[in-house]
Amino acid sequence: MAEFATDVDLRDIAVRDTAVSDAVDEPVRAMILDMLADEALTVATIHDRLADRGYERTENTVRHHVNELRDAGLVEVARLEERRGGTAKFYRANTIVLSYGLPEGADERVDEMAASVAPEMADLVDRLRSEHGDDLDAIAAEMSPCEHCDTQKYETYILSTVLRRAFVDTL
Repeated sequence: MAEFATDVDLRDIAVRDTAVSDAVDEPVRAMILDMLADEALTVATIHDRLADRGYERTENTVRHHVNELRDAGLVEVARLEERRGGTAKFYRANTIVLSYGLPEGADERVDEMAASVAPEMADLVDRLRSEHGDDLDAIAAEMSPCEHCDTQKYETYILSTVLRRAFVDTL
């Protein structure tokens, strides 16, 4: 059996919300989310813009994709407008899905930046645990499917979600 010469360090957290993963598993849905992050659009407008990008499907197919995103909680109706005897729904994304990879050679610079803010992050996490520990424990308990799942990283997921949402609010 081979031994590793170095220890393996935890370097990152990959967050996978199953509802989000399933909803954005279809590549066109990521394009739709990207469009709806900038402005509220109707299904007809989304359909036209997708066609401009080479996605030639029916408007009903586009509506299906928008509904899947809505059902996953990633898109919501931003406003309704009366048009030609009907009501047009304008959809807007409430979540940004980032699916990128760092360019080769960027890890060292990113690690330096992370190290520079790590002390403040540690203080912030300690503050969250101190001020909201009961809530963190209660939410983690609700996430746990059974008493044998105590080893799961529920608190890590919750803290990551809090920090991501706070980060988005500062942009």
